[in-house]
This record gives sequence, C-alpha cells and structure tokens, in this order.
Amino acid sequence: MKKNIPTTVHTITMGDVDDPDLYVAEPLYNWEKTEVGKWVMENSNPAPTWQRQTDPHCFGWKYLIVGYFNEQDLTYFNLKFK
Repeated sequence: MKKNIPTTVHTITMGDVDDPDLYVAEPLYNWEKTEVGKWVMENSNPAPTWQRQTDPHCFGWKYLIVGYFNEQDLTYFNLKFK
C-alpha cells in the first residue's frame, strides 16, 4: 500500500498585515504557475494544503504549502526541485 507523506514544498513569509490570508493569495497563485507549483498541484494526493503560523522572527506570518506524495513522487520532488 502506498502511503502519502506530508511534505513542505514551499514557504511564504509576510509581515504583520490586517488580513494575512488575503495578502498571501497573490504569492500563492504565482507559485502555482511555476514549474514546481504545477508539478505539486498535479501529483499531490490529496490536494496540497496551506498552513498559517506566526513568525516570531519578523513579527508576522509564515505560510507553509504542504503536498502529499508517495515515496516515488517524493524522491522525484527532492531530486528535481530541492
């Protein structure tokens, strides 16, 4: 049985803003149009998710994009995009 391994595929850091989810929409959309973004969107099972965390280094927010891959796809991702 193939297992889906959660993997952080991209990180976006932003300062303190009124509505961080609104301000992160454009960088997330632009990332999805890149080669790595397209590959992650096509190969993640289930679909990638994002997680918002506080970032004490910049007193703002950090967004993690998490993809879910089987072992073969994870190896490919690490060799090609990291």
